Amino acid sequence: MRVSRIAIATGVAASTVLLLAGPAAAHVSVQPQGEAAKGGYATLNFKVPNERDQASTVKLEVNFPADHPLSSVTPEAVPGWKIDITKGKLDKPLEVHGKKITEAVSKVTWTADGSKIAPGYFQQFPVSVGQLPEDADQLVFKAIQTYDNKEVVRWIEEPTAGGDEPDSPAPVLKLSAASEDHHGGGTAAGDDHKADDKAASAEGDKKETHAASSSSDTTARTLGIIGILIGVAGVAFGVLAGRRRNA
Repeated sequence: MRVSRIAIATGVAASTVLLLAGPAAAHVSVQPQGEAAKGGYATLNFKVPNERDQASTVKLEVNFPADHPLSSVTPEAVPGWKIDITKGKLDKPLEVHGKKITEAVSKVTWTADGSKIAPGYFQQFPVSVGQLPEDADQLVFKAIQTYDNKEVVRWIEEPTAGGDEPDSPAPVLKLSAASEDHHGGGTAAGDDHKADDKAASAEGDKKETHAASSSSDTTARTLGIIGILIGVAGVAFGVLAGRRRNA
């Protein structure tokens, strides 16, 4: 009897953990495709799971950080979704590649247009962004999720360092250390260096092959001359030997 009570209590506790962990694990999140380096450009995926059993997600609003505005925000077309981009004036203009940017994207909204995120499914919304700030370790994107039953979930609570995850956490993008080339040119440069090395190696191989070929030709000529001389000497020796016999 005591064992049964313990088993029941354990089962209830486990169920409670699952129930509490479920909503926290199914919030709107953001992840880069590859790396999101400081000062660089990246493609971000906003992942939106459906948390309801009887409703579908029909709208997502993502607010871009005002404290670190991004000069370039380009969403990828998602079949079945209409995209609206909202821009706002900047209090302090940005300077990018020698040009002053006076406004930046403040919000991107995806609205279902023939498609929905049904219960048990999720949808990703890709966005190309840049230039990422160099003086920040992370960016916070507050998001609002709307269901077809008019329910609205606000994922806007910012996490605190060392604290527990909020009930409705905002998507947070972690930034990695700055790369040598913000546009990923470091890799291209590396490829160029490799190409140069290959070309130099190929040229060296050609020179070595030519040298080896020249050496082989010289050796062949020398052996040929020696053979001719030996032949001539043989003929002369034969003639002299014949004359001695006749004498």
